[in-house]
Amino acid sequence: MNRLRKLHIRALAITIMAMLAATAQAAVSFTVQAPRQVVEGNKFNVTFVLENAEGSGFVAPEVGGAVKIYGPALSTSYSSSWVNGKTSKSSSQEYTMIYKASRAGKCTVGSASITVGGQRMTTKPFTVEVLPPDQAEARERQQRSQVQYDDPSTQSADKAVGANDLFVRIEMSKPRVYEQQAVVCTIKLYTKYQVSQFIPTLQPSFDGFLIEEIPMQPSLNNVEHVNGQNYMVAVLKKCLLYPQQSGKLTITSGNYDVNVVQYEQFRTPFGTMQQPVERKLQVKSNQATINILPLPEPRPSSFTGAVGKFNVTTTLKPASLKTYQAATFSYVISGSGNIKYIKAPSVTFPSQFDVYDPKNNVSVNAGGGDMSGTVTIDYTFIPQYAGDFDIPAGEFTYFDPDAGRYETIPVAGRHLTVAKGEGTPSNHYRLKNMDIRHIKTGDLHQQHAQHYMVDGWSYWLWYLLPLLAMAGLMAYYRKQIKERANVSLMRTKRASKVATKRLKNARALAARGDRTAFYAELLTAAWGYLSDKLTIPVSELSKDNIATELEAYGVDQSLRERTLRLLDDAEFAQYAPELASQPMDQVLDEAASVIDSLEKVKKAKQPTS
Repeated sequence: MNRLRKLHIRALAITIMAMLAATAQAAVSFTVQAPRQVVEGNKFNVTFVLENAEGSGFVAPEVGGAVKIYGPALSTSYSSSWVNGKTSKSSSQEYTMIYKASRAGKCTVGSASITVGGQRMTTKPFTVEVLPPDQAEARERQQRSQVQYDDPSTQSADKAVGANDLFVRIEMSKPRVYEQQAVVCTIKLYTKYQVSQFIPTLQPSFDGFLIEEIPMQPSLNNVEHVNGQNYMVAVLKKCLLYPQQSGKLTITSGNYDVNVVQYEQFRTPFGTMQQPVERKLQVKSNQATINILPLPEPRPSSFTGAVGKFNVTTTLKPASLKTYQAATFSYVISGSGNIKYIKAPSVTFPSQFDVYDPKNNVSVNAGGGDMSGTVTIDYTFIPQYAGDFDIPAGEFTYFDPDAGRYETIPVAGRHLTVAKGEGTPSNHYRLKNMDIRHIKTGDLHQQHAQHYMVDGWSYWLWYLLPLLAMAGLMAYYRKQIKERANVSLMRTKRASKVATKRLKNARALAARGDRTAFYAELLTAAWGYLSDKLTIPVSELSKDNIATELEAYGVDQSLRERTLRLLDDAEFAQYAPELASQPMDQVLDEAASVIDSLEKVKKAKQPTS
């Protein structure tokens, strides 16, 4: 029996030695764990962790801006695992110290060190942001009633959620800007409670602005000190606004449904317990007003609406030109400002060239307070004749809002040498050089005939037709002059045409699945159509005015409600595309249906006074 026991002990020893031999040694590290932000007067832990080694001679760091209350306290842990015949071990030593933040600002924690295997290991220094305390903390009674964002015991369910406990604020980066100058609009949620649900029910309206969204993901991961109190903050929306008119513009307030988490407290034999409960609130944001300065007059003739700071270069491809072969002359505009909305400069090409409409290639990035990048404007042309030609020099003018003046960049001209290529002139030039024909020789088979044209009816018809054509042309011309003098009529006539073009662009964006750009294009089409159809100036364009003008136009109530609902749904989807459940094709069909229905409405006669 003793011999058998010895054999078992020997086998166990061999197994343990094999396991130790197969054990993978983990990497040794010495790191620190600490919060990024604390509030003045609060305690916080700093833990130094030595992993996979045994250390000695721990030296605590020097800490500025905080007072040490306790530590270092040492705790040790070991763990091992055996997977697929291999054993791995890990261990850790944790040195925990407790500090109290003594003043607002930056708390600097220096390097800690420890000896491992005869060598010193150190941690990297770091800083902790110390926020000012709530002003109410100075008084004990107020402290008991004040809600603290980091203290669930103050967030009891028997307390009403006050206006200073949760609110939404619209903030503008500048109080005044010029037309077309960018201003950053930020919509923030400030709360002392955890938020379980946030739904916008009425988004702010940005009438009078072009909007460029700055992509971001809202999250309550920051803390800000506002009016003597600390809040968790989430950025709900951030965008660049480009005002399209001067004067005072207002961003209307938005409405939101918010669910916050409070705690019911009750006593048990084991002490006081807390149970989370939700409370639904309705929150309304503030309004934001900004003063828009008009661009100085007179405006240079070469100014096409560029506001910011830009550089301009030109390119020509290919370098060697031949007749009947396409070439491209390009304006390359780079810089920051309203670069996405710059109109194509006017370029004068030789009359012997076929020239096509310019095309824009935009590559911009929205961030840093403005859009920056490059826009390339391509002018495609086809030379019809060989020879030497010139594209005259030009100018590019932009307005610099920082300097408050127009800046002009000279654009050098181009001398073009066109060689003979293969092909034939386009139809536009095919009849040129055909005014002189070869003289026909030989028997012409001429015959002598004599008759009086005045005796035939065709003779008098040639006099009568020009008179009738002249009378008809004059009547048509007078009608055109009268219609063009009526600005309201001209806007109404082109409203459907412009909207149809915009909806076609929106359908292409829907096919690509770009929801944000789709709804932005759809809104532009709807607002522009209603502005032209109802002859409402952009500065007065609002849903209330649209409803009033639709009723005066003779639109029935059902169609008016469909029109306003289309605007509301599109604005909501643009603001929160991830919450929009309606398919884009269905929204697009509804928009086309609304515009088609409005086109069929005959304008009601206005009563005469």
